[in-house]
This record gives sequence, C-alpha cells and structure tokens, in this order.
Amino acid sequence: MFTLALRAFSQVFEPHFRKILIRSLLATIVVLIAMWLAINAGVQVLLSNFSDLPGWVDWVVGAFTGVGVFIALGYLLAPVCAIVVAFYQDSIAEIVERDDYPAHPVGRPLPFDQALLSALRFAGIVLLANIVALLLLLVPGVNLVAFFLINGYLLGREFFEFAATRYLKVKDAKLLREFHSKQVFTAGLLIAVVLSIPILNLITPIFATIYMVHVYKRLHGKSL
Repeated sequence: MFTLALRAFSQVFEPHFRKILIRSLLATIVVLIAMWLAINAGVQVLLSNFSDLPGWVDWVVGAFTGVGVFIALGYLLAPVCAIVVAFYQDSIAEIVERDDYPAHPVGRPLPFDQALLSALRFAGIVLLANIVALLLLLVPGVNLVAFFLINGYLLGREFFEFAATRYLKVKDAKLLREFHSKQVFTAGLLIAVVLSIPILNLITPIFATIYMVHVYKRLHGKSL
C-alpha cells in the first residue's frame, strides 16, 4: 500500500494531473472569493438596518466579521476544492487507467448524480475532519488516533468504491471492499495523513483518486 501511495503522490505533479490541480485550485479561489463578497455584502446590508449605532461599533463588527469569515473560508478551502475536483475525477481515473494499465479495459464514468453525491460526501468528510482536528487541539489529553481511524475508514471506503464502481456494480464494489477491508483501511489511513497536512490537503482528492485506482487494480487482481 505504501509503495502505491508514493507512486500516486508523485503522479499528482505530472503534467496531466498538474493541469487539473491548477484548474481546480483557481476555481476554488474564485468560489471562495465569491462567498467572501456575498457574506460581506450581507453583513453590510444587515448593519445598514442599525443606522443609529456609533461608527466605532460598525467598525468593530465589520473587523470581527472579516476575521471570522476568513477563518471560516480557511476551513472551507479543502471541502470546496474536493467538490471542484469531483468534476475531473473520472478524467483523473481514466488517465491512470490508460497510462498505467494499457492492457486493461478503461472503466466507465460514473453517472453525474452519483459522482456529485460522492463529491459531497467527501467534502463533508473533509469539513468534519477539520472541525474534529480543531476540537482535538482544544481538548488536552485527547489522542489523534481517533481522528485517523475514523477518517481512514471513511476515506478508504469512499475512494475505493469510486474506483471499483467504474468496473463493477455498486453492490459488487462494496463486497470487494469488505473482502479487502484491511488493505482498503490502510490505504484510507495514508489518505487521512495527507488530508491532515495543511496545503497538502488541497491535493488530497486528486492523490486519493489516483491512489485508489492503483489499489483497486492490485486488489481486484488478487480476487480473480
């Protein structure tokens, strides 16, 4: 699993995937800027309803709101990026399949609604991971083991089933994951490690997609 993870990590920065990474980051920044402007505009409209307040109150509320929005958007950075990458996820998997496994048939793209649902689930996992990590930092004596165990399971499940359902029915993909639960969980732990590192967490959706295509190919071969 570790060797496949290193292979997938190095591929993230190859030309094909680097283009997708840059596009997804730019789109993420645009979305976050739009959210920033919309929230600030909403705050200004709200404050305008309290015109009798002293000017310094408006300034303090605006400053605290700006800081709060900045922090909130920081936590939304990775989840928003995950949703954006979802639109490229099948393309990422297909590149890996064609370049690394030319003798194998290429998988079929997921239906749009299924792909979007998978992206939203992953975005929720990422957001939850960020919140849990923050809470663990605030609670003395709480071990990060729980953080990695939970996210290792969820991330392994989500990304392995994505890769598997490009070839198998959903039911069969779940059965294959359960059959190789230890290996899939180990792979999920490695994804969780990348997710837990600031900045690197932005490449997690691309890394995890590449990685789990490799993992699926390895494990499905053993199941034949």
